[in-house]
Amino acid sequence: MNQTKDFQGGKAFGLLKVEQEERLDRINQQFLDDPKYSSDEDLLPKLEAFKKKYLEFDLNGDCNIDIMSLKRMLEKLGVPKTHLELKKLIIEVANGPGETISYPDFLRMMLGKRSAILKMILMYEEKNREQEKPMAPPAKKAISELP
Repeated sequence: MNQTKDFQGGKAFGLLKVEQEERLDRINQQFLDDPKYSSDEDLLPKLEAFKKKYLEFDLNGDCNIDIMSLKRMLEKLGVPKTHLELKKLIIEVANGPGETISYPDFLRMMLGKRSAILKMILMYEEKNREQEKPMAPPAKKAISELP
């Protein structure tokens, strides 16, 4: 990680993101090797999708989602929460007192049978995104029909 201090701007950020992805890939491999999850259908594509979602909200690159990142994530999804509600979400996902949601905790929540509130919010957001996709190209309009 010290090598990133030698660079500035985009290079440092790029190196940080590469290191972050490599750490998450190693954790994904642990889940792929875990017999507890071996019966899960399409485990690899699920882990890749979860990694992408996690990277979107792990803004400081330390492989943990802190309370401010969680707040931004839920606001972006249109589900703002109070500070107390955010703390409860973190405790629920982390299965105990903590200040952050680690990637393994996030994966256990997403792959588990338990319906955590955060899991439901993320699944709802994904379903909404699927519904927004247009099924056909937009109809062609004449210039006179334009606003």
